[in-house]
Amino acid sequence: MIGRIAGCVTSLLMTVAAQAQSLPSVGVEATTDERRRGLSWSEGRASLSGDAALTLGAFELDARVAALRGSVRQDGAEAVADLAVAFVREVGPIQLRGRAVGHVFAGAERGMDYAEFGGDARYALGPVELTAGALYAPPQQAIGGSNLYLSAQAVAGIPMTPFTLVGGFGRSSGAVDDAARADRLRPGGTYTDWRLGVEHVTGPLTLAVDYVGTDLNDDRMVAAIGDRRHSGDRIVGRARFAF
Repeated sequence: MIGRIAGCVTSLLMTVAAQAQSLPSVGVEATTDERRRGLSWSEGRASLSGDAALTLGAFELDARVAALRGSVRQDGAEAVADLAVAFVREVGPIQLRGRAVGHVFAGAERGMDYAEFGGDARYALGPVELTAGALYAPPQQAIGGSNLYLSAQAVAGIPMTPFTLVGGFGRSSGAVDDAARADRLRPGGTYTDWRLGVEHVTGPLTLAVDYVGTDLNDDRMVAAIGDRRHSGDRIVGRARFAF
């Protein structure tokens, strides 16, 4: 399934790119743990991913496929494809972006696909970029209700060096229709996550180390799909090569 999805997305990107007389950007990445919002999606193990993105006027199209290693959180899924479209507009010094994202899972024992909608605002001043955003997943059976993710991030390049510092935090909340399914994205309920990292960029190669964590603790009752073992603090290494 993921292969077919990736093939369709790549075909679409290439078709649009041909019409725009340009080519999409493509990248591959290896990470020690596929972490999202402080939670592991790959059983705390290494993962590989590939991505493609294209900007066409005010629109951005992107797709990413990542290995999940039989993730308990994703009900045994072996891979996920994240497919997104965004509309971008500049308002003075602020860049506004509206997004729709679909997450499609391959190998899961039950239907685990879900969608999110939202956007962000970015402001850049010299080597510093600030971003605040929100993504809302309306009530869906796959996630046991709804999910709202609010986030803020700061990125600062260190002048005269190839290093960039990254820091951010997010807050996950939402309504619960099925407590066990809701633990998939919010193990034990509303929680906060954070990330502190440094990136080293040389040409197409990016090397990064991140410290990611959450305020989740073992006192909360969590269903098996909440995968409490892989929701704690961790140092994650990443290497990405862009074409």
